[in-house]
Amino acid sequence: MPSLNHLIIPAKDKHASASFLADILGVQPEAPWGHFVPVRTGNGVTLDFVDSKDVRTQHYAFLVDDTEFDAGFAKLKAQGIPYYAHPNKSGPGEINHLWGGRGVYFEDPNGHLLELITKPYGDLAELK
Repeated sequence: MPSLNHLIIPAKDKHASASFLADILGVQPEAPWGHFVPVRTGNGVTLDFVDSKDVRTQHYAFLVDDTEFDAGFAKLKAQGIPYYAHPNKSGPGEINHLWGGRGVYFEDPNGHLLELITKPYGDLAELK
C-alpha cells in the first residue's frame, strides 16, 4: 500500500511557520532542503514549508498522545494563542472530548487551522 511521504505547505515565512509547528509538537524543524523547511511527524511524513505569496489556508490534524497533548496545549496557553473546541471556531477557550479523547483547534501564523487530537475520529453515530 502506498504511504504519504510529504506535504508542501505554503507560508508567509517558512522558517517561522516550521518553528511554530515544531514547537507546539515538541520536535525540531529539520535542516532546510532545497526551498523547503521540513517538520517530520512520528509516522515519517514531513510537512515541507515553502515561502509563498499565495497562502490558501488548509487544515492539518495531528494525532498525539496525552503527554504530547498536555505539552502542546500548555504552549498554546502560555503563548496566548487563541484555541477552540471545534473547527468552526466555536467553543473559544475550550477543548473537546470527542471519542473519549481530547482535541483542540488553533491557527498557525498563516491562518492554517491546526488540530491536536488524542483519539482518532470514530463512528459519527457515537456522538449523538
